[in-house]
Amino acid sequence: MCSLKIKYFNISVLHKFNPDTLVKVLQLLEVPSEIVVTSHYNPDGDALGSSLALSSYLRRKGHSVKTIIPNDFPEFLNWMPGREDTIIYFHKSKTADELLASARIIFCLDYNSIPRVNLFSDKLFEARGTKILIDHHLQPEDHFDFALSVINTSSTSELVFDFIDASGDADLIDKAMAECLYVGIMTDTGSFSFACNYPHTYEVVARLVRSGVDTEQVHRLVYDTYSESRMRLLGFCLSERLIVLPEYSTAYIWLTREDLARFDFKPGDTEGVVNYALSIKNISFAALFTEKSDRIRISFRSKGDYSVNNFARDHYQGGGHRNAAGGDSFLSMEQTRSNFEILLPLYKENLVKAARESSVLNP
Repeated sequence: MCSLKIKYFNISVLHKFNPDTLVKVLQLLEVPSEIVVTSHYNPDGDALGSSLALSSYLRRKGHSVKTIIPNDFPEFLNWMPGREDTIIYFHKSKTADELLASARIIFCLDYNSIPRVNLFSDKLFEARGTKILIDHHLQPEDHFDFALSVINTSSTSELVFDFIDASGDADLIDKAMAECLYVGIMTDTGSFSFACNYPHTYEVVARLVRSGVDTEQVHRLVYDTYSESRMRLLGFCLSERLIVLPEYSTAYIWLTREDLARFDFKPGDTEGVVNYALSIKNISFAALFTEKSDRIRISFRSKGDYSVNNFARDHYQGGGHRNAAGGDSFLSMEQTRSNFEILLPLYKENLVKAARESSVLNP
């Protein structure tokens, strides 16, 4: 192991990361540097929460830090501390390109492949700064100089907390940073309903509460600020665009660009919609097809051992977690839906088995 002032580490969480990798990353951070923190396209609560918290921490350690997000984030995250300092690449690409080119260190948060930043993936590939991944998705690619990748954890926000804690700096986490990290954990676990069967997750949450997080208020800010149009869109999804295929334990929802325009769609308005399809009794596989200008964006969810990560990788140039993943189709909505249904018989046995094993009513 490289020599470093190990006495500053919190040894109790050191085991979560590869020790040699962690030491090398911390050595890089011993010198005040120009740092850029990046996250993925269509940033969610975990992407934004982890990025804002890490940026704030690095500033407190004396670094010059800029946070670059590819495109606009949902309105229900607009209250988060530090979000006013983020650079939205879609609106300020020239400034962002200059920052990426000059950065000594680039943190890559909540994505396992550089193409997932979409709008500036080419600039990120070209950037000479040391690229450091902090992420919890399956199968990270080898685009990064250092990878702090842990799959069995709730969120990237939890990993950022562990990174700060392992560095011996947990006392630097103030209320604003704690709120950002809590949002990331809460949203990436569906308010602690999945991907959170780890005692350590709740230990981290308890420490965030001690740092001043009002969990009830944060929950209201994220989940109880829906616009009327967003609520009506949800109703439309369930009444007009929900397809249930019980023979394959599958349900899906589909939305065209015309549908989105009808309900004055804003980024984040379809967040969580796919989970309604998955919540149907005896359904183990759910999908949401959303038509964009150049593709059909697909969100996949599953129960039990059925891997939507593998399904997305095999058929839709995507990936993610075992039970939550995404992908793209470059066909029409009609062709995309048809091809999806054609694939289902290939997985019928596994889908029905997953539904049976995940149901307490039908063991």
